[in-house]
Amino acid sequence: MILIADSGATKTDWCFGTTLHHSQIVQTEGINPFHQAADKINEILCNGLLPQLPCPSSNVQAVFFYGAGCTPDKIEKLAFLLGQTFPHATIEVHSDLVGAARALCQHRPGIACILGTGANSCLYDGEKIIQNTPPLGYILGDEGSGAYLGKRFLGDCIKQQLPTGLLEGLLKEYQLTLPDILERVYRQPLANRFLASLTPYIYKHKSQPEVHYFLTTCFTDFFQRNVVSYEGYRQLPISFTGSVAWFFHQEIEEAAQKLHLHTGVFIQSPILELRHFHLPEKTL
Repeated sequence: MILIADSGATKTDWCFGTTLHHSQIVQTEGINPFHQAADKINEILCNGLLPQLPCPSSNVQAVFFYGAGCTPDKIEKLAFLLGQTFPHATIEVHSDLVGAARALCQHRPGIACILGTGANSCLYDGEKIIQNTPPLGYILGDEGSGAYLGKRFLGDCIKQQLPTGLLEGLLKEYQLTLPDILERVYRQPLANRFLASLTPYIYKHKSQPEVHYFLTTCFTDFFQRNVVSYEGYRQLPISFTGSVAWFFHQEIEEAAQKLHLHTGVFIQSPILELRHFHLPEKTL
């Protein structure tokens, strides 16, 4: 049996099976070796994952793990823990960006992008990532991400660059005051998640002309500051995964067209396409 994982901050999608037609997807709590200690990761594997598998862990022959926080210095740590849980399996651990590239491009060259709470992108040659524009996080970068949209939207509303009714509605819907916003952004932890949590409100008003223009401007920023540095960016398909990309794909496509760029596929989550990448269609 083969085990494939795509892990974010809050959840991990696991696909286990032998072929495309004999596979199943389950979920556990998110695994991030950058933020979690070994004991916590072992707890998720042993108490969250193993009870959902249809066979003993010793029957797993290969594990392909893609996740946030899988930086080069943390990969060995996670591979060791996975190897303890699945002693007869070959183990591969990669970043979530590698997972996105393989899910979006399969074995073809292209530009792969993640737009969720944060943002990232890379140039992929069909086998490996050959270039990555540093995303820099939501303060210095992450253009097009949920945190970036939330930050820009709040600023534009408060500075009256957008219709006043939008700010009034947001404050009412989220039960916030202006001092609350400053507290959440500058004094409390995880400001990026707070800012990204505003994207459903932006989505609800995206047909409003001013909001539509705001969105296409933000996604133009993403292309101009992240994608145009990649060789062949005008010819290669630019594909997307992540919740922001999924729900705002029309605005992303419009921004791309204005820049004469070619969009590829949009997928909400990489796990289904990673299943196609790793599992054979039928038993050999």
